[in-house]
Formats: sequence, C-alpha cells, structure tokens
Amino acid sequence: MKLKFIGGASTVTGSCFYVEVNKLKFLVECGLHQGIDSVEANKRPFPFDPAALDFIFVTHAHIDHSGLLPKVCKDGFKGKIISTPATRDLLDPMLHDSAGIQQSDAEWATRRGMRSGRPPALPLYTISDVDGMMGLFDVREYGKIIHLGKGVKFRFLDAGHILGSASLEIWFQDSEREKKIVFSGDIGKKGNPIIKDPSVPMTADYVVMEATYGGRTHRAIGESIAEFVAAIKTTFKRGGNVYIPSFAVGRTQDILYILNNLVREGRLYKIDVYLDSPLAEQVTKIYVAHPECFDEEARRFFTTRASDHSIRLHFVKTAEESMRLNKLKSGNIVIAGSGMCDGGRIKHHLKHNLWRQECSVIFVGYQAGGALGRKIVDGAKTVNVLGEEISVNAHVCTINGFSAHAGSDELLEWASVFKDAARVYVVHAEESSAEAFIGLAKERLGLNAVRAHDGDEVEL
Repeated sequence: MKLKFIGGASTVTGSCFYVEVNKLKFLVECGLHQGIDSVEANKRPFPFDPAALDFIFVTHAHIDHSGLLPKVCKDGFKGKIISTPATRDLLDPMLHDSAGIQQSDAEWATRRGMRSGRPPALPLYTISDVDGMMGLFDVREYGKIIHLGKGVKFRFLDAGHILGSASLEIWFQDSEREKKIVFSGDIGKKGNPIIKDPSVPMTADYVVMEATYGGRTHRAIGESIAEFVAAIKTTFKRGGNVYIPSFAVGRTQDILYILNNLVREGRLYKIDVYLDSPLAEQVTKIYVAHPECFDEEARRFFTTRASDHSIRLHFVKTAEESMRLNKLKSGNIVIAGSGMCDGGRIKHHLKHNLWRQECSVIFVGYQAGGALGRKIVDGAKTVNVLGEEISVNAHVCTINGFSAHAGSDELLEWASVFKDAARVYVVHAEESSAEAFIGLAKERLGLNAVRAHDGDEVEL
C-alpha cells in the first residue's frame, strides 16, 4: 500500500489522503483549505489524476473534509463517493451552499477585475458541479464490512463527532498476510449532545489519527454549560444580546439542544433564539431525520418535546430579516455562521454589535490561525469587518467544553488499543498539538507515533 498525505496533515483543514493498494486508487477525504493562503491552496491542481481514482471515502460532512469533492469531480473523477447516509444527506445542502459562495465570489472578482482589464474569475466549482457530484454517492451503514474487490474491504464505525461521522477501517491483502489501516476521521468526545459516543476499532497495523486537541483536555461539559448560562444571564443584565458564531453542522444543533434543555430545567427562562443561517436550518431538519444516530437521551428528547418548555426558535431566512435583527438591542441570542467569522451573516452582526460593550460574543468552536474569530479570541482591540475597523468592546467568551473533538485524554484512550500498530501517523493538528500528543502517546502508551506532513509519501 502506498499512502500519500495530500492535505490536512500539517494543518487542521484541507484533509486529503491518497491511497494505492492492489491496483486500486482512492482518496480518504477531499477537504477544503481554510484560513491563511487558502484561496491559492484550493486552486492548485490535484497531485493525482482524478479520472484514475476508483472511489473516494468521506468520513463526515465538515467542509474541511469534503469541500473539494465538487472540484475533483469537475476535474474528471467519475467513481463512487462512499459515506454514511447522514453524511450524504448533509453534504447536499452544504456543498450547494459552498458552490453558491464560490460563484458569488467569482462574480464579484470579475466585476472588480474588469476595470483593470483582468480576465473573468472562475469559481472553484458551480452549483451544476455539485448536482453532478451528488449522483455518485454510495452510502453504507455503520458496522458492515463491505468488499471492494482485489483483496480490499472496509467498514465504517461511528466516530461520535457529528451526525453521520465515521472512522474508517480498511483491510488489504499483501504478500505476507491481511493487514489493516484505520483512518480516525475526526474523533468526538464522550457525552457529546445528541449523537452516540465514538466506537473504537479493536486493532490495526497502521493508524492515521487526528490530534486537533492533542495537547489539552476539555473542561467537563457540565462546567461549560454553567459558564454558558452565566455568560447569557450577565449579558442580558447589561442590556445586550448574545452572538454565537457557529458551524452550520454539529455545533449549531448542539447549542440549540443545550438551550432547550436549559429552558426545560428552569436554568434559563423562555428566550428568543434567532438561527440566522439558512444552511443551519436545513441541517437541523436533516438531524431530526436521522434518529438512528442519536443517543438515548436525544431519542427521549425528540419524542417528548413540548413547545411550552423550550426556546422560542426563529429561523431567519432572508438577508432583509437578518438585517432587521440589528434593531433588537437586548435579551436575544443570535446564532449565525460562519463558525470562524470569515464569512456568512455573523460578519454583519459583528459589524453592528462588536463595538457594543453591553453585548457578548460567545465562541463555541475551534478558531484556526488567521481567521477573524481567532483574532477576536486572541484579544485584538480592533478588527477589520467588511472593510471597516471595528472596536472589540463586547465581552468575548470562549467555551472550549462544547468542542466536538476529543481532548488529549480521550484521544489517548481511543489510541490505546493500537499498541501493536507498526506506526501511528498523527494528522489534523497544529504543530504544538501534534508534538504534544506524540509525546503523550509514546510516554503513556508506548506507541510508535510520528507526525505526518503534507506531501509525505510512505509505503506500508
């Protein structure tokens, strides 16, 4: 087996691994690059022939694992895209949304470039490209071993990260014996809202695993919820609103679920919550359509929900409705994308409210280096929002316990079954997190763990 780390090894975005085994060629992930230098990174030609690929595995629907699927199809891929049913369903609205953004950005760049005689800008991919891509999906349930031919088979296990997320086991026959490689996907925390806890493969010869939070543990979810409640209450006492930048998939649904439970428990009164993201609205409806992914508590919640003991949830559909939210000065919660504040309607809310000291911005997800959200979290006094310098006077709160990623202790627990693995390749982590986790994995588990880098190629 030949394994090449195309992207998402040295960083936490752009995940893509190229595999050749027994005359089969395939990818695990085909993710979009985000953050600094991402525009050029996404435009680069693939370092393989898309038309020669037999299939592509996608472990979950987050855009950093799936966002270049339409581009690889546009460039000639005609094989099968293999995922769980929930991942396929989530990717439909997500990638159509991404294509719409690509087209709008290209149109804007074209209009701007016309004045200086530049040629028209082209989008990475279009809505039509996404339409064609959606017909290539081959969905598979958790726990079933599927034979691909040529001595290769695979199985999805629940990764407990977001709805439909999976770890991937691949068995392959070489000249000696049958061997197995495991791709972790993104590993969730135990006790994440709504979805089941991660399942762990029993053994492996080789492992490719994420270490997003390889250098730190998360606070207990109960402590994080208490901090969340306190931040909301103090903001309302100051006469402000709460703004939550949130990823459309996973985090938004978790926050809505937690807020509903807080109202049911009497820890918050019946508050108005505005979900200002048409994409997140679609995703939320897809979540409800996949109860097979729910844990027992979520199953009970969705079968006994009562409107008189829940938040007043408002879906904000149009741009005009979104702009009207800026007339609401206090006592409301606005959840909007994007989660890192680099796009979406949250930027307009920040422009109008980040300077208001009575308001709060609560970050509930990872902020990549270079992202607007990261600058705010890191304590910038002013930030550029939509071309205007805005003072950061609002209270900024970061609640790490809501992360859908496992912390270092949970990553070590997940990896502890691989003590006999020939090698564990650590990916999807900034350098400090990767090195911290490798040190812990060697010291506590005796693993032969190494950091992979984008461009590395290994023979297994």
